[in-house]
Amino acid sequence: QVQLVESGGGLVQAGGSLRLSCAASGSIFSINDMGWYRQAPGKQRELVAAQNTRGTTNYADSVKGRFTISRDNAKNTVYLQMNNLKVEDTAVYYCNADINRNGRYSTYYWGQGTQVTVSS
Repeated sequence: QVQLVESGGGLVQAGGSLRLSCAASGSIFSINDMGWYRQAPGKQRELVAAQNTRGTTNYADSVKGRFTISRDNAKNTVYLQMNNLKVEDTAVYYCNADINRNGRYSTYYWGQGTQVTVSS
């Protein structure tokens, strides 16, 4: 079994900061891409940021310059530093990881989600 456990969500005022963490545990051979998605009420889930094993990052245009994704491969953990938060960043944030459990093929796993609420 593989688990992704997120932490760090909460309530913050506009202009504030939060740092999300997501730790993968269980039977893991290797992890490829890791990333963060979010889903606001009534909207589709969207990519926020992702990072591959080489360190290459990809950000949604709406968060560029404000959010930073990073990972600690030794800890199988990915982080999302969110600065200058806006009301429109309010959503449930989900961790996503492409995990290889057996050295043959990989599968995408999701965390349970953590709520981020930005007040005006």
